[in-house]
Amino acid sequence: MARDKVETTAGIPLQPVYDDASLRAEEPPFDPARDLGAPGQFPFTRGIHPTMYRGRLWTMRQYAGFGTAAESNRRYKFLLASGQTGLSVAFDLPTQMGRDADHLLARGEVGRAGVSIGSLDDMQVLLEGLPLDTVSTSMTINATAAILLCLYVAVADARGIPRASLSGTVQNDILKEYVARGTYIYPPGPSMRLCADLYAFCARELPRWNTVSISGYHIREAGSDAVQEVAFTLADGIAYVEAARAAGLEVDAFAPRLSFFFNAHAHLLEEVAKFRAARRLWAQIMRDRFGARDPRSQMLRFHAQTAGSTLTAADPLNNITRTTVEALAAVLGGAQSIHTNGYDEALALPTETSARIALRTQQILAHESGVADVADPLGGAYAVEALTSEMATRAASLIAEIDRLGGMVAAIEAGFPQREIERRALEHQRAVESGARVIVGVNRYQDGAQAAPPSLHRTDPAIESAQRAALDRVRATRDTAAAHQALARLRAAAQGPENLLPVILDAVKARATLGEVSDVFRDVFGEYRPT
Repeated sequence: MARDKVETTAGIPLQPVYDDASLRAEEPPFDPARDLGAPGQFPFTRGIHPTMYRGRLWTMRQYAGFGTAAESNRRYKFLLASGQTGLSVAFDLPTQMGRDADHLLARGEVGRAGVSIGSLDDMQVLLEGLPLDTVSTSMTINATAAILLCLYVAVADARGIPRASLSGTVQNDILKEYVARGTYIYPPGPSMRLCADLYAFCARELPRWNTVSISGYHIREAGSDAVQEVAFTLADGIAYVEAARAAGLEVDAFAPRLSFFFNAHAHLLEEVAKFRAARRLWAQIMRDRFGARDPRSQMLRFHAQTAGSTLTAADPLNNITRTTVEALAAVLGGAQSIHTNGYDEALALPTETSARIALRTQQILAHESGVADVADPLGGAYAVEALTSEMATRAASLIAEIDRLGGMVAAIEAGFPQREIERRALEHQRAVESGARVIVGVNRYQDGAQAAPPSLHRTDPAIESAQRAALDRVRATRDTAAAHQALARLRAAAQGPENLLPVILDAVKARATLGEVSDVFRDVFGEYRPT
């Protein structure tokens, strides 16, 4: 049956056929010289490197972390042996929220959604035997990002690894926590101070470290559409650049180390256009709004993860196909690193089997599909160029609305992005429930013959008591006076203007726990409560 009206997930109408007339009809008309350029050249619509993956494949960075540091360390070594080229650490909720494993509010959550890290001892076990001077490490952590980075640096210092050789990313994107995810601790002002202090510390000490991964992924997972994902993510990026400049940093001194984290959803053409539009907009923002002159400051480098929200518990093997399409969108869109989800993640943490399949999916795309052999292989395609321009226009309009509200921090405080995401999430859910949006195996093509995954990952409930015992050992064997003195020094620094990263580093080296450091900031900064 013919479909008279077809739209992307963001509500952009799709024409049955695109041609030259489609591009000329845009407002303003499509101009290849202005909107495209060549790969590796402003505005980087076609990619940030001239040869893209012919020069170097994207980093295959599988996200992993569960239970104890020792368990996660074993999984990292398994993934590296399987061909993974970068580490990506998932932390449990207590670690994300700055609570030690023996805190009342940590009960039932220790080691569940990621690895439990409470002290320098845990971080040493997590990274045991891993080549920190040659492997890139990404840490998905926000409210406690400064503490986890300091723990990582402390391990490298103890091994004698030069800080200048450390490479990786710390997510450190607190604004999207207020918008979409909820793992904030402190109010926006002090949280932004911690972000800016981390930028300045890394500019001096860790020149190869990406100081923030500005995340649209969680905004999309919360229910936004593709246009909102681009607009709200870039608006967060604008706020971080403004915060760094307010802290006295020159834009070209820190902007080359900014990175982004986007969701790779299932609508292939829309997703490819989304990535290309985001690069174009960011290049223009950095050059025209902030006066960045270094081309590296204008480049939008991004990691992509396939969409967890598209995975279904019904017919979970279908998720292998979904993940493949989404990873293909990330490759065609020019991602610098990619994570592919395990097909069983709608049911549990991925097993080694599902993690291997997810990694092999990337390797097949890289080495067998041919899509990595040409830079921007869909560039010039009528439909993709039209969607790229429309996506950029709509996202720019939404960013302008946020500017009118006083910027992203003010917009968050007014609840604007939260309401917009909730509205789109509700519209999507209603479309699924009505059958207007087809989800295979969920609201159509349900034949009852569902294939269950062979096994599921189970988290050992004994992990929590083991982590509590480990914290007891830390407190019993450390130099208590030195730890308390370091925490007192941290409190004084938090009450003043100095950069907090060196003081946090001294505290964790004195074996102060993550919860103790976080509680100092709770006392000084307070805790955020949304109104």
